[in-house]
Amino acid sequence: MRILVVGMSNSIHTARWLAQLEGTGWEVHLFPSLELSLHAAIRNVHFHDLGFSLIAGRDALAPEGSVTWTRFKSAQMASQFLFKILDRRRPGWRERRLARTIRSLQPDVVHSLEIQHAGYLTHDALLSLDGAKPRWMVSNWGSDLYLFGRFPEHQGRISQVLRACDYYLCECRRDIGLAMSLGLDRGKGLGLVPSAGGLDITAVRSMHAGVTSQRRLILVKGYQNWAGRSLVALAALGMCADALEGYRVAVYLASKEVELAARLLAANSGLEVEIIPRCSHAQMLQWCGRARICIGLSISDGLPNSLTEAMALGAFPIQSCTACADEWIVDGVSGFIVPPEDPHRVAEAIQKAIADDELVDNAARENWKTVEARLSSVDVRDQVLTAYRRVMESVK
Repeated sequence: MRILVVGMSNSIHTARWLAQLEGTGWEVHLFPSLELSLHAAIRNVHFHDLGFSLIAGRDALAPEGSVTWTRFKSAQMASQFLFKILDRRRPGWRERRLARTIRSLQPDVVHSLEIQHAGYLTHDALLSLDGAKPRWMVSNWGSDLYLFGRFPEHQGRISQVLRACDYYLCECRRDIGLAMSLGLDRGKGLGLVPSAGGLDITAVRSMHAGVTSQRRLILVKGYQNWAGRSLVALAALGMCADALEGYRVAVYLASKEVELAARLLAANSGLEVEIIPRCSHAQMLQWCGRARICIGLSISDGLPNSLTEAMALGAFPIQSCTACADEWIVDGVSGFIVPPEDPHRVAEAIQKAIADDELVDNAARENWKTVEARLSSVDVRDQVLTAYRRVMESVK
């Protein structure tokens, strides 16, 4: 089988998805839907860049301010500037380049990972092709339908993608209904598969640092952007600081704005607050394995890695209601599902998780059962390969 994946080449989600195809004997190609940089974990794949050399993603993990890090950031800025010029002076150049790649490769399957960039791009490229076309699979990621599907300027484009594709994959039952409301034929569905793949059950089990109720770390996902709401989490921690004596707060993926808010939280409340520097995924899992509580807030998401990793590593999840967390945890039993922009509700959830040792220990046991049953990397990989084989059967 020859597969052309169209996706964000700098994304860990793309890297983990592609890793599941290793060892199959299939010929796998990657066409970047947006970025010029290449994630360090992507390997054993044929790359089709946008006409420029890809920037090594491993350089992004270099110490901030180092020569390597500065070179990486400068190259990113230069490439983004160049792409803006090309987009303005040569509209449609990406679609034309992808169309030429499809004509040259003649893949059995084109798989778009994500809709707003990869899906739109693939739709336009395939539309320009004459004659027989490859089977087209589409996977939607977190906010593709739940958030962007509400905006008139995206609804039409999303509907075009869902009506034109041959097969559809998603990770939330919620999104199946949304996709059908936007024009998807039910018969195109290939089931539910986590877009970031599964977890190595043995490896994550070894990263547990004691019983959950004995841990004294609160981990906060530091995204504050168009979707992330980490500032709400920090405000909530400030509201219940009196109940957190002896606890430490650690924030990861923090922007400068969030770092400043974290420092103010520490200064105003007396809490010990730490900013986790950029680190490897394995190191991040170790942090999670030491946490009593993991907080992830956003106005829109699918199945967050922060949720599944908290479940796997025994941390009690406090997750916003705008993800499909309710398909994985039971509110008040195996985690708390909270409004993403209400610090009072988040503070209430934190206080309950701090005060109730039995709650967090029982949640850890229940969540581990869910992880074993639904998130094993072996089982998820089997589901992924089965989906591709089903598509191939339709090609013959």
